[in-house]
Amino acid sequence: MERIPEKYLDLFQKRSFAHFATVMPDGTPQVTPVWVDYDGQYVLVNTAKGRQKTRNIERDAKVALDILDPDNPYRWLAVRGQVAEVTEEGADDHIDKLAQRYRGVAKYPNRRPGEQRIIVKIAPLRVTHNS
Repeated sequence: MERIPEKYLDLFQKRSFAHFATVMPDGTPQVTPVWVDYDGQYVLVNTAKGRQKTRNIERDAKVALDILDPDNPYRWLAVRGQVAEVTEEGADDHIDKLAQRYRGVAKYPNRRPGEQRIIVKIAPLRVTHNS
């Protein structure tokens, strides 16, 4: 497992959007823009159960993310990895934390009735970047 280089950790403190790629059942890629976080070991994506990306990672744990610096789109970080864990634990608090960073609000405003939030923990296996 690779670590995220220290000089790119700021991307996880800014409103940096990631493009999260998973693999569809027919082998084609599926890409979704997502909010992203890092816990020092895993790249974290918070989503809801039942979405296409969650169905894809249940079948194939190989994923990739590209993260662009919102202040300089020529500065980016790319992560190829594997989903190490999917957990509901702390997911509601985590989406609220991300809503604070990305939207400036205390609570995630787009929750749907009955929605179950999950955190996808991605182990970085290959990290590339450009500054």
